[in-house]
Amino acid sequence: MSALRPDFDAAAFNERAGEYLPGYLGIEILRLAERTLESRMPVKRLHLAPNEFLHAASVVALADTSCGYATIAHLPDGAQSFTTIELKSNHLGTVREGAIRCVASAQHLGRTTQVWDATVSDEATGRTIALFRCTQMILWPKN
Repeated sequence: MSALRPDFDAAAFNERAGEYLPGYLGIEILRLAERTLESRMPVKRLHLAPNEFLHAASVVALADTSCGYATIAHLPDGAQSFTTIELKSNHLGTVREGAIRCVASAQHLGRTTQVWDATVSDEATGRTIALFRCTQMILWPKN
């Protein structure tokens, strides 16, 4: 089992986002703890599809970013990085304004893979709008 690495925290991830996709989308990491990460994203016009509903890709970006950052914070000792090898999302609802929140939780923390689930909800009501699962392959330095 991979323990939470002490060299990562919410502030470090927020600072790291900068001009990368998470920063551009306005994703904010709220809390990082053992086997979990919480985040949010204010809904802006750039997150919407032309039909004026939240674009599914925006929801997936929040969930995938949350699970990815959580993976980095739980890498086994000596691991170099990770890559997503599978993801799935079920979209149950939408929002047009406000913000969405995400809670990512570890389901499996192995030396070769990690599996993370994420629930995305309407921040104002707490209503679940998406369920997400991904599998991360742990990358090791080449010897």
